[in-house]
Amino acid sequence: MEQKKLALAGCGYLGNIIADAYCAGLLEGYKLVGAYSRTAEKAETVAQKTGCAACKTLDELLALKPDYVAEAGSVQLARELAVPVLSGGANLVLLSIGALADAAFRAECERTALAHGTKVHIASGAVGGFDVLRTVTLMAQAKRLPEAAGIVTHKGPQSLWNTPVFEEGLLTDTEERPVLSGTAADAIAVLPTKVNVAVAASLATTGPDCATAQIFSVPGFVGDDHCITAEIDGVKAVVDVYSGTAEIAGWSVVALLRNLSSPIML
Repeated sequence: MEQKKLALAGCGYLGNIIADAYCAGLLEGYKLVGAYSRTAEKAETVAQKTGCAACKTLDELLALKPDYVAEAGSVQLARELAVPVLSGGANLVLLSIGALADAAFRAECERTALAHGTKVHIASGAVGGFDVLRTVTLMAQAKRLPEAAGIVTHKGPQSLWNTPVFEEGLLTDTEERPVLSGTAADAIAVLPTKVNVAVAASLATTGPDCATAQIFSVPGFVGDDHCITAEIDGVKAVVDVYSGTAEIAGWSVVALLRNLSSPIML
């Protein structure tokens, strides 16, 4: 089987998980051709251990003509590279899903992908179950049934440090406390680096402006617990995922890439 050319955009903690998986032979359907980071040293580190090119600009990365660009950086990076990647003939594997909460940006990505025969593949990040969530939503649309969809996230107070919802009282609470309640679009606007999963869940269900999002601060809690629900008359799907670190997000990109190159796709 001919290997696909893969490029990596974002060479921090999550990007290195993808690079290490490549070095371990877990991405045998791909040839890693380039790595790009705003921090040149990080791209050099990935390049040295994988044998790919260290790219100082996005243009350098796209000049390598990758078939897939895996983004593992930030919402800002995703917004900067999506259209150039898609219009340049590469498919985008998107981890910073929060970028798609912006309806205008999402529509621009769709138009660009359609015009150039490319696709955006959304990595599951720290959640999953997109297949059953999409199925429930399809049933709701086909049968014109009302659908209730949303995500409830529990976090430790320390993980909310330096965000608009943090206050000192969270550190001394003895019981969990709600810190945000609204839509997925509201959540990503307030916490752009913390709730990519809320946007992912909303895209699989009723959309960022309709799917609800609630975040609770839990004293002594470590990690994140995300519980997604999609419900119509006669069907209820619940996906609940706990992760102690962000590591699962990087591995979700590896799993997606493996699935894309497999003769049997799950």
